[in-house]
Amino acid sequence: MGRFAPSPSGPLHFGSLVAAVASYCDARAHNGRWLVRMEDIDQPRCMPGADRIIINTLKRFGFIFDEPVLYQSYAERQRAYTRALERLQSQNRLFYCTCTRKQIKPFPLYPGTCRQQRQPPNGEYAIRIQVPHEVFGLKDRIQGPYQQNLATDCGDFIVFRKNGYFAYQLAVVVDDAEQGVTDIVRGIDILDSTPRQLFLQRQLGLTTPRYAHIPVVVDANGHKLSKQTFAKDISREDPHTLIRFALSALGQQTPPRHTSLSALWQWAIDHWDIQRIRGAVVKQDALNASSPL
Repeated sequence: MGRFAPSPSGPLHFGSLVAAVASYCDARAHNGRWLVRMEDIDQPRCMPGADRIIINTLKRFGFIFDEPVLYQSYAERQRAYTRALERLQSQNRLFYCTCTRKQIKPFPLYPGTCRQQRQPPNGEYAIRIQVPHEVFGLKDRIQGPYQQNLATDCGDFIVFRKNGYFAYQLAVVVDDAEQGVTDIVRGIDILDSTPRQLFLQRQLGLTTPRYAHIPVVVDANGHKLSKQTFAKDISREDPHTLIRFALSALGQQTPPRHTSLSALWQWAIDHWDIQRIRGAVVKQDALNASSPL
């Protein structure tokens, strides 16, 4: 079971498409199911209507969803996150933190300032989880071995934010477990979050999926494509061309011309080889210049 989990802070761009193509081909190549989850838990960052644009773009590009789209903002997801937080609270690992970014030095490694604050204080606060002095690691299917000592490389991290929203690290492990996700294919920019997620999975008694972190696509200036860097909206672009570019970015064989999207997808799935993916960065300008069409 694979999944693609965009944040609806804007329409899909090419970097997002590359991640979607990778997760989709990997799931289908293993006769697996594929899900779309809308990671809209951080509501202030969400753009009204972006979720529908993303869903319609994926459908126009020929992606087939095996279940209805799950939204993190739905009431039932909030209840699920609350249950997870309560379980962590029962382990006596949570504390209330009033620190600002300026007070955390060196940022973002948290020095444990508020660890003894076990009751909610007046005013705004975040909830952090105290991490052990322990190494958490994985063997990534693309990047190889990766590990962190959470105490020295990360520090106590936030599971509930000052603005009243659950943190990504908690929501993602709860959602992946409840949706039955077995294989996560996503950008390498998320790799350093994975040890924290492994820790939460252990504390919550959840199964750990397999991970594969693909290179991120960057622009001519070396900046990751994102809404913040005004990456181009692909909702009106030609699906055939961009899917071929995405496969090329992933080191896959370039498929022959096809008259239908379904034939293109079947060829890409039949020839999918995750071991052909290399590195941490793909330059979009070089890709566009060199990829055969």
